[in-house]
Amino acid sequence: MSRATYPGWHRAVTAARGRFAGSDRERGANPVELAVLMPLILVLLFASVQIAAVFLARSTALNAAQSGVNAQRPYQAPNGAGVDSATRFLNAAGGWLVGWQTTLPSCVTDDTDVTCTVRGRSLSVIPGVDFAVQQTAHGTVERVTQP
Repeated sequence: MSRATYPGWHRAVTAARGRFAGSDRERGANPVELAVLMPLILVLLFASVQIAAVFLARSTALNAAQSGVNAQRPYQAPNGAGVDSATRFLNAAGGWLVGWQTTLPSCVTDDTDVTCTVRGRSLSVIPGVDFAVQQTAHGTVERVTQP
């Protein structure tokens, strides 16, 4: 087949290219769109990671406080058993809750209740952003009752 057989081949090919490839006035639009949207995408990515870090820090603090309450609740538990248990838990939990060493877990026991509070800060993914975390757990002191 020769070009002479199809006299309008050049027009057909040019029209097909225009339809499939887009016109030249749109050339370079994709990099500009990406440059405009990329900062927003990065902010959303870092914000989602920071939110996850805050929830993990809150969960770690609450589990440490519950561990302290569970250690301090038994009948005639030694003083400081709750603080020791919460501190062991926080040492083993990793770095999601930072700064708790300056404010050690506190466990207060009265005649009927135990309250443990754990304070610290969330791990910061975004520089300059700091989230304080405080979780408290309560429990009833076990006691001997007469039948």
